[in-house]
Amino acid sequence: MATSFKVIISGGGTGGHIFPALSIANAIRAIRPEAEILFIGAEGRMEMKRVPDAGYRIIGLPIRGFLRPLWNPSNIGVALDYLKSKRMAKKLLREFQPQVAVGVGGYASSAALGAANSLGIPTLLQEQNSFAGLANKKLARKASKICVAYEGMERFFPAEKIMLTGNPVRQSLLECKLTKPEAVEKLGFDPVRPLILIIGGSLGARTINESVLQNLQLIGESRVQIVWQTGGYYFEEIKQRLAAQGCPANLKVTDFITRMDEAYRAADLVISRAGASSISELCLLGKPSILVPSPNVAEDHQTHNAMALVRKDAALLVKDAEAREQLLPLAIKTALDIPALQQLGANAKAMGLPDSARIIAEEVIKLAH
Repeated sequence: MATSFKVIISGGGTGGHIFPALSIANAIRAIRPEAEILFIGAEGRMEMKRVPDAGYRIIGLPIRGFLRPLWNPSNIGVALDYLKSKRMAKKLLREFQPQVAVGVGGYASSAALGAANSLGIPTLLQEQNSFAGLANKKLARKASKICVAYEGMERFFPAEKIMLTGNPVRQSLLECKLTKPEAVEKLGFDPVRPLILIIGGSLGARTINESVLQNLQLIGESRVQIVWQTGGYYFEEIKQRLAAQGCPANLKVTDFITRMDEAYRAADLVISRAGASSISELCLLGKPSILVPSPNVAEDHQTHNAMALVRKDAALLVKDAEAREQLLPLAIKTALDIPALQQLGANAKAMGLPDSARIIAEEVIKLAH
């Protein structure tokens, strides 16, 4: 066994890339406490704060995404930044001398893993979505191992390199100590009535928020209870609108939920975007859900993620363009249909893949020897 064990982990841009990356890092440390782990991210992106907060060192590259359409003159600068980033990454790797490099998708991973490939360092890719991202598709040819969360990824990657591991999720979600009635009561609600949890991501989701605001009377007249995370970006505006229109007693509004483990435990039904991390959490916890894929993501990958569940009767889907009219009526009807909830929850649970971070970490360690 090598006396020192060094790993590069690269990627980011969104929480959907960063949280799995941190989970993999923590799992590597749990198996090999002496491991030196260095993150490579993109300057000015979310990972430059989240990674140090989690106790890891990160170096930023001046890399950014290409603009659409590709012939946009600004892309000349983007291409030059990519070449500069790849040179910087190569220099970093020569100095750090890792035994293995891990890519989780996002701008930075294309430069860092590309540099690792050119230096003969074994690479492992982790693809969170059911529709592979551009960076991972490009890097797959030279990757040693590709860990995926969905079946059928042979469409994008060489079949012999693929390993179905699932997406690492926040371990804290699995450690809730409260019973369901206790979790509901802690939120200030009646444990006998169905509870719907609405989450649009940490920043919120405008369409989901407007769907709630347009159906306040329907909510107030219904038997359900709703916990609504608006996201910090929209919270003040929504508070003002509710002050003017009146907030039903069975609707609790918050900008951010700190104890997501307790919120999930309380929920009979979850309304969510269809990001890879959210879907992995819903499956692992066996939560019935209505997914509203964001239309503002590359390759419409959230719709592909959602359809992987819908095809197995493990979630319902409402298109973003139809959410204002359809979302809340469907949610209220579903939350009151106990057999439907049980079926959705059981099918979602069957798609959950536990221990993803540990399994991926073990593959990383194998590649280093």
